[in-house]
Amino acid sequence: MSRRPRRPTPADLVAARCRTVPDVIAPGLRVLFVGINPGLWSGAVGHHFARPGNRFWKALHTSGFTERIVSPFHERQLLDRGLGITNMVRRTTRAAAELSPEELERGVRRLRAKVIRHRPRIVAFLGLSAYRVAVRRPRARVGRQADRFGGARVWVLPNPSGLNAHYQMPALTRIFGRLRAATMVR
Repeated sequence: MSRRPRRPTPADLVAARCRTVPDVIAPGLRVLFVGINPGLWSGAVGHHFARPGNRFWKALHTSGFTERIVSPFHERQLLDRGLGITNMVRRTTRAAAELSPEELERGVRRLRAKVIRHRPRIVAFLGLSAYRVAVRRPRARVGRQADRFGGARVWVLPNPSGLNAHYQMPALTRIFGRLRAATMVR
């Protein structure tokens, strides 16, 4: 029986500033999910979308990507399902608002090289506002985009942070579900 991971202390969170979280990536994924950047909680524990209240893992499950809610501590299990996770900007911050437009643009250039190298079928950006700034598409909407990114089809999904009040779980489930349906079509 595995023990529950220790909750980060305030000192752990302070020490996590500017850390990075390893990518969960492999060649030929169905979907590469792209967060804006890791938060301090994720930096402190070393796993993506780890803060309690982040709805990424629940949205993956309720939309049918996974049979159960996967723990961030078992995130590498996604690779068996053809799913991966990376970020536009690697460094952790307290809030994505700490990132400058230039930093987002640099991050998306680095991301494009990663996408070209690993060749996922779909790149799903998690966060409409950051996507608009990073790729200079101020009128982009949630859903499938007409553009390709490094050869992959592009989707934009809402940021799954529990702080994103614009999208509650039923809406996240529908949008993630549309993406999942798109992965079934070549």
